[in-house]
Amino acid sequence: MKLEYIEINNPKGLNFILGMAHFIKTIEDLHEAIIQTNPGMKFGAAFCEASGPRLIRVSGNDETLKDIAVSNSAIIGAGHSFLIFIDSGFPVNILNTIKMIPEVCRIFCATANPTTVVVASNDHEQRGILGVLDGFQPLGIETETDAQERMLFLRKIGYKLG
Repeated sequence: MKLEYIEINNPKGLNFILGMAHFIKTIEDLHEAIIQTNPGMKFGAAFCEASGPRLIRVSGNDETLKDIAVSNSAIIGAGHSFLIFIDSGFPVNILNTIKMIPEVCRIFCATANPTTVVVASNDHEQRGILGVLDGFQPLGIETETDAQERMLFLRKIGYKLG
């Protein structure tokens, strides 16, 4: 078995969701779920088939985001994995909807942080995601000032009431 550490190429610091699903209709279901939950969100999604023609399936409403999702998926190359890059929103806006899609098995991360994907492969053309390294280690413990800044930030971006 070979282990690889693959950094997500995220040139614009966008939010993305990395997960695992199990069926060819995943790409269409991801698209429909995002549009029905947040119609104004810009996104690009890619899904790696694990059998049959073994294609990277793609959908979305933004060509640049689709390209970013496809290029990262091609490098990861793990069967049944999917990537969704988003703009004009946050993963929290669609994450529960994505988790509720029947063929979605797992979410590895939902982040805009620098992310490294840990991938295992064998001699039989199989690749799988073991996990992710998301962001960096903590530098300390939140102080009262830090807590106040967090609360102000959440209100500023509209996620908590005034």
